[in-house]
Amino acid sequence: MSTAVVLFNRDLRVHDHPALRGAVEASELVVPLFVLDDDILQSDYARPNRLAFLLDCLRDLRAALRERGGDLFVRSGDVVAETMAVVRGAGAQAVWVSEDYSSYARLRQRRLEEACSRDGIELEMRPGATVIEPGAIVPIGGDHFKVFTPYSRKWSALPPRPLLRAPRRVPEDSGLTRGRLPALSSLVAGTVSPELSTGGESEARKRLGRWLRSSLEGYGDRHDDLAGDKTSRLSPYLHFGCISPVEAVARAAGKPGAGPFIRQLCWRDFHHQVLAAAPTLPRADYRPRGHRWSDDPQGLQAWKEGRTGVPIVDAGMRQLAREGFMHNRARLVTASFLTKDLYIDWRLGAAHFWDLLADGDIANNAGNWQWVAGTGNDTRPNRMFNPIRQAHRFDPAGDYVRRYVSELSGIRGAAVHEPWKLPEDKRAALDYPGAFVDRGALRSSFPGGHLGQD
Repeated sequence: MSTAVVLFNRDLRVHDHPALRGAVEASELVVPLFVLDDDILQSDYARPNRLAFLLDCLRDLRAALRERGGDLFVRSGDVVAETMAVVRGAGAQAVWVSEDYSSYARLRQRRLEEACSRDGIELEMRPGATVIEPGAIVPIGGDHFKVFTPYSRKWSALPPRPLLRAPRRVPEDSGLTRGRLPALSSLVAGTVSPELSTGGESEARKRLGRWLRSSLEGYGDRHDDLAGDKTSRLSPYLHFGCISPVEAVARAAGKPGAGPFIRQLCWRDFHHQVLAAAPTLPRADYRPRGHRWSDDPQGLQAWKEGRTGVPIVDAGMRQLAREGFMHNRARLVTASFLTKDLYIDWRLGAAHFWDLLADGDIANNAGNWQWVAGTGNDTRPNRMFNPIRQAHRFDPAGDYVRRYVSELSGIRGAAVHEPWKLPEDKRAALDYPGAFVDRGALRSSFPGGHLGQD
């Protein structure tokens, strides 16, 4: 009887899953497997918010597989060793897996390929993490696109792969021990953000459906509205593969307002193809510009805590701590403030985001931080986001700031963005720090000289 193991990683779903679908169609029995990777659990990826979200995803995936007559087999340890042990225990002839693109994932895939080859096991790699796979489109004379606009033109012209239905049945009768999902406390120390979203494919599909019905049409005009928060909030679900980006594009395509939303998914693919070609992206400047970053531990700590005295920056940082998520416009503003006002190394900011974001994705986190810092793929490396201007433009009534900065909740209207302009008696009554950056004296040491302000 033909048996296949499907090794899940960042593809925790049953809908539009090429590896799962292929295994079900090619084999009589299928053993779905997830390995809690010791190397990852001992790395800086293992943070409370992400692992809590991951456990939600795994519980939901197990339930979906059980509804289809299967189950999720859970193991802990070295991914390759545990996978091959399950292959032997189940008498499987093939392993099916979705491709991933970080340097660690690629190393793991090479090791798995070697182990399967050594044991005479067929390894079937399938797409699943992006709409268009890295390397599917390349510029003339290069291995990847370094600028978004020409990439997006090629991306938009290339049709995505066909959307796949979830299998009705996942037949499994291996006799192997299923394995239990561990408690979060056994995996990582620390606390989870109090308003962290619930993970899993079921929640992802509900969110996507609701958002397409209620917010897609106005997304292009309102996605930067901080207080209205009309974004899809699908980023952690896309990171863990609870929803397929191909399905997100397919369900949005043709509807009013779809263009700007699909463009964001194109940005996601863009960063993945950069990472695939430049695996040092998370730790090294993509385009070195001679920065001499300042050593400012006090400024860094104030930024992390949301106590810079610049309300829009502090609101973003406090949203991150409260929810394990930050609005994209706030991400741009807070990252620009750290790198171009405080002139602190982007890697320190990226590490803090990495600590707290449920959607902490190597490609997107590093790519976006470098874009803002001027070391990445931005064609305007000296661009900065003036936090006061951004606040008045994207939070004109001040509701976003009041939502997250409780000390300023009593200040009405747009005055909340510049509390230093309040009358002295009102300012003195606030338990809120004064702004410690002189916005009229930006650092002359910034490479390239003048900073263009948005």
